[in-house]
Parts: sequence; C-alpha cells; structure tokens
Amino acid sequence: MKPTRRLHDLGQSLWLDNITREILDNGILRRYIDNLSITGLTSNPTIFDGAIGSGQAYDAAIREKVKAGKSGESLFMELALEDLSRAADMFRPVYEASGHVDGWVSMEVSPLLASDPAGSIEAAKRIHTQATRPNLLVKIPGLPEGLPAIEASIYAGIPINVTLLFSCKQYLAAAEAYMRGIERRIEAGLDPRIGSVASVFVSRWDVAANDKVPAELHNNLGIAVAQLTYRAYRELLATPRWRKLADAGALPQRLLWASTGTKDPKASDTLYIKALAAPDTVNTMPERTLLAFAEHGATDGVMDVDGGDAENVLARFERAGIDIDALASRLQSEGAQSFVRSWQQLLQRIVDKGAGLSKATQRAAS
Repeated sequence: MKPTRRLHDLGQSLWLDNITREILDNGILRRYIDNLSITGLTSNPTIFDGAIGSGQAYDAAIREKVKAGKSGESLFMELALEDLSRAADMFRPVYEASGHVDGWVSMEVSPLLASDPAGSIEAAKRIHTQATRPNLLVKIPGLPEGLPAIEASIYAGIPINVTLLFSCKQYLAAAEAYMRGIERRIEAGLDPRIGSVASVFVSRWDVAANDKVPAELHNNLGIAVAQLTYRAYRELLATPRWRKLADAGALPQRLLWASTGTKDPKASDTLYIKALAAPDTVNTMPERTLLAFAEHGATDGVMDVDGGDAENVLARFERAGIDIDALASRLQSEGAQSFVRSWQQLLQRIVDKGAGLSKATQRAAS
C-alpha cells in the first residue's frame, strides 16, 4: 500500500497545493486522484503566476479574452475559474460521497481586499456565483480585519477557506467567525451545511526561527504550534456549542495544514507530512512534497489529541528568545504582504503576456 493511501486511511484528506491547465490537460491530476489518494486541491496567485508564465497552456485563452476586451482581475478570474471548475468536477464524486466534507477546490479573493471586509464579502459572492460549482471554497485571509467577512460570507451560504492562519489563537478566531455565521443561518431558518476549512501555515514558523535558536530546536516550532492548534480543534469539536450545531446538520470546519513543504535542505523532505498525520484534518501538499511522500514517506501513528509535548517545546523557544505571539502576528502580516506582491506580479504577467500575444497576432496577419 502506498504511503499516501495509508495516510488517507488514517482519516486525513490529502489535497494538492497546485493547479495548472497542463496537469488538467495531460492527465496528471487524474493520476494523482486515482493513484495517490488526492481528494482536493488549493491554489494561490504564485501558483497561477508560475503556470501562466512557464509555458503556452494559457496563451490561446489569454489571446481570446484580450481580444474580447477583458483585462486585469476579471481576465484572471475567468482563467482561474476555468481551471478550478474542471478540477471541481473531477472531485465532485468525492464531495458527494463524503457528505460535502471533502472534495473541495479553492479560489481566493484579491489579496488587496485583506483589510476591506465589505470588499471581501462582495468579491466572495462574485467568485461563488461565477464558479457555479458547489465544491469551490473561496479563500479569505484570517486577519482580524477579515473575520467579519468570513462570518458574513458563511451566513450568505458561501463556502470559505480561511487562509493565512499561523497560531492557535488565530485559528480559534477563525472558528468563532465560522460558528457565528452558522448560528445566524440556523436562527434565520437556513441550511447550516456550509463547507469551510481553517488553513494553518506550518513551515514558515521554522523559516523565521531557525537562525535564531540552537540547532537542536531547528524545524520544531511549526510542528509544536500545529500540535497545540490540533488540541484546540479537537476540544472545540467536543464542546456543547459545536455539538448543538452538528446536531442541527452543520459541517465541521476542518483544520487544514498548509505550507507543508520542507524549506530546510538539511531536513527530511516529508518532515511535516509525517508529523502532521491527524484524523479529520486536511494536508495540502506541494507537488514535490506529495511525490516524495508517495515514494518514501512513512507514517508513525497520529498526532496526540492532547498536544503531546508541544507546550514544553514552545517553552524552550521562549527561553531562546522567541516571542511566539509576536511572531505569529508578524508571520500573518508578512504573509498578507507576500500575497499582495504575488497578486500584483500575476496581474502584470497577464498584461505582458496579453500584449505580447496581441503583437504576435498582428505580425502574423501583416
């Protein structure tokens, strides 16, 4: 049995952190579904920027959309949703068989709206309406300014992937926004079955801390934070408040591990996959990490629901001078800024490519 299958059988969903038109066209995504137990995927501006810039798979579509007068964000949204709609259709059987718990794809609102709740709500509505796929999650950053947009979007019936979470505290704030949205739906007599995941980023903790702590602590911070967050997740699902919502038909907002590719070349390339094996969660993996785990990965049980030794590990980091709460805030802020840069680079890529394709068409016609 493949390591990916064993992980799936432990109760964790394996999603691919990648989407390109090429892997849709050449059957690679289909093979990952059939052979590597992939049951969903996530996307981001950096992924699309690389896909659009690295080959010719999008050239014809960009040429036609530019010719039709499309530009900027609207052109990108059409490109992205074309890909994600195809992927969503491929995962639709999983979505239905799992009772809408699994089988999702994700598309984010413009990162420029991270501090604009009203703009995020409207953007989420547009994406949800344009996608016409029930198993598409709209990604909204879980910054403090974004929490009202998450609650309002859930209340409006829009499935949400809360992204850019780094700490247990940030996760619980996102979970609170989700539950408030569901409670409002129940009070209004609306269907409470609205899908959501809370995406906690892991490896960026270690990138930020490794050069500031002794070698024996390297690559331990992200996992310790994840362990405490998993404990909080399991505790929340056992509360009377959540049980009441579940009894009314609400779906759990599943905890999703993001940024699970190993950044330290001296560490195992499957470090975070092995460490974060946990039932009722999602691990969204970069393609290289997925293939590495499929080839030589191993599972060693599942995460402790009580957090294991995470508190002791975090105490060691504190003694080494790492302010965990301050670093969590910094990572979230820097993540939001990085998303903005990626978004702007992506839109410029599309402008440049559209202009180049138009000129090539004109030369060919002359």
